[in-house]
Amino acid sequence: MPRVMFQLPPARSAATVMAVTLIAASVAIAIFKPLATYTYLVPEAVFGRYFVWEVLTYAFVEATPLGVIFGGLIIWSIGGALEAMWGRRRFLWFSLGVVVAAAIATLLLSLAIPALVARGYPGGGALTGTLWVAYGLHLGRSQANFWGFPMTGNMLALLGAAFVFLNAAFSGLHTVIPEAFALLFTWFLLRVGGPGALLTRFRSWQLERDLKKRSAHLKSLEGGRGGDRGSDKYLH
Repeated sequence: MPRVMFQLPPARSAATVMAVTLIAASVAIAIFKPLATYTYLVPEAVFGRYFVWEVLTYAFVEATPLGVIFGGLIIWSIGGALEAMWGRRRFLWFSLGVVVAAAIATLLLSLAIPALVARGYPGGGALTGTLWVAYGLHLGRSQANFWGFPMTGNMLALLGAAFVFLNAAFSGLHTVIPEAFALLFTWFLLRVGGPGALLTRFRSWQLERDLKKRSAHLKSLEGGRGGDRGSDKYLH
């Protein structure tokens, strides 16, 4: 089984900037608490006051000291590893795209469940969970040395998902809705594929279906008894 060596990212990577942003924003909001209204994902603020930027800013906010410390470390280390493997462009599109999609899904769910409208969601867990699980799924069966513990990538992804379910068990499912959506979208994109991959599969299915239709009238005919046995089958 191949082994993937875990390396820390360079100081100027996008992952480093994201980690510093999460730490700085979280500390600033902890000191100036009214800022949470403008940075957390609050459905009533998005729908009522058009704070649409919250679908992105919430991903760089943690509400607890441990969340800030471990969130910054995970984004810097695991995010940096993903950036090194994927490249900066794909890393940014994937990580930010997933957390924005999770925010939109949470907003749509709040329309069906009024109790969620007034809730405020810090989304640092959605971002770190996305990166953690994406890194594990990308490695798959390859073995990684993660912070001194050898495990397969799939096991690492499962461990990342387990943290979200533990939070749901102790704090309630309603507290981890963005994180749950982020995990779902991460799994879907890495195991099923994005819109481009789905379109390619759909076109392949269409082509296969058309070929079957065109060949449906073809049939195999046996040649005469006295004919050449090596060429007695023809398609008409």
